[in-house]
Amino acid sequence: MHTITERRVKEFTCFLAEEERAPATVKMYVRIIGEFMAWLAGREVTKEAAVAWKEHLLTQDYTPATVNVKVAAVNAFFKFCGRQDCCVRALRLQRRAFRDPGKDLTKAEYEKLVTAARDSGRPRLALLMETICGTGIRVSEVRYITVEAAQMGRAEIALKGKIRTIMLPGKLCRKLLKYARKRKIASGEIFLTRSGKSLSRRQIWAEMKAVCALAGVEPGKVFPHNLRHLFATTFYRACHDIVKLADVLGHSSINTTRIYLITTGAEHARTLERLGLVS
Repeated sequence: MHTITERRVKEFTCFLAEEERAPATVKMYVRIIGEFMAWLAGREVTKEAAVAWKEHLLTQDYTPATVNVKVAAVNAFFKFCGRQDCCVRALRLQRRAFRDPGKDLTKAEYEKLVTAARDSGRPRLALLMETICGTGIRVSEVRYITVEAAQMGRAEIALKGKIRTIMLPGKLCRKLLKYARKRKIASGEIFLTRSGKSLSRRQIWAEMKAVCALAGVEPGKVFPHNLRHLFATTFYRACHDIVKLADVLGHSSINTTRIYLITTGAEHARTLERLGLVS
């Protein structure tokens, strides 16, 4: 591979699908390869070019984590093409000690969002947010919330080559079944569009953003993953079992779960005060 061709990118796309990568991951990797191709502008693929591209990314308005995602995508493509010699190192990131409290969705804000959705005639959105936040599922796993799952009180989720069981709270099951009966959904997925299709990630995101003003919640805090984050922190405070939390969230590594549990600087300061080690 001296230059990147559209045919090679298509082959890489098929390879990622065969490897059972999540559709969102495949789409993102292909988009990044396209960005790299545009930057190369037909030039030969070399290690020097790959290093120069990484240096170019550092001059843009990207976070270090975003740069590493782009580097990982291009490195995966290089390996697929047998050009491991072109792979570049990711940036070394220091583990964050604290998280930005301005980006966290609080329980009170979540409740305002649910109430705003319900009061504005968006019962599907209200129930969807309660389902994601009440179970900790990913937005890509919403399709596994079916009538059958609500009847059994658990959902079997198959994603990223793994199968895990998610327990559904009894109160949530009753709400889901009531909603399904109202919408005349006898079986299968509960959260559907008017035409009977699965809700897309983009649609869920857009609907959540639409109720921010009504709820009086900062839009920068409102997106599906923050509901999963709120579930994780609330679950951990209740059981203090990070291994169990990792299983529920579907994480292969506890290090991933730890990211969800990073406290804010203010919370850390309160903990230090409670230690009573300064007279």
